[in-house]
Amino acid sequence: MKEAMLVMLFGGAGTLSRWGIGRWTRHLWGDRFPYGTLVVNVVGCLVFGFAMSLFLEETRLSRPLQTAITVGFLGAFTTFSTFGYETFAFAREGAWLHAAGNATANFVLGLIAIGAGILVARIVVSA
Repeated sequence: MKEAMLVMLFGGAGTLSRWGIGRWTRHLWGDRFPYGTLVVNVVGCLVFGFAMSLFLEETRLSRPLQTAITVGFLGAFTTFSTFGYETFAFAREGAWLHAAGNATANFVLGLIAIGAGILVARIVVSA
């Protein structure tokens, strides 16, 4: 029950963070491209890579807290379902360049961010 409560609380924080970043990016760059989704997916991948690498190396955090961070916060924070819908909507409207750009940017930057998170975790662990 404790783990479920932690996942719920961290999930709420992830959802609010995603919402806030979406509002912030629309304010900065407008809404003609789903920048908020791109930002949360890249940041989520970075943090997920860092967390998973750190959890494999470092066991100071309890298993329930690890689950709350990855499943709760990051599960609510990242938005690949939204990404899929937005990409499909571009394609349905015939905006193939936007659809391809959105898919490519999320995929490539997400993989780079996973690698960066793993690298930063290794640096932190070895420090």
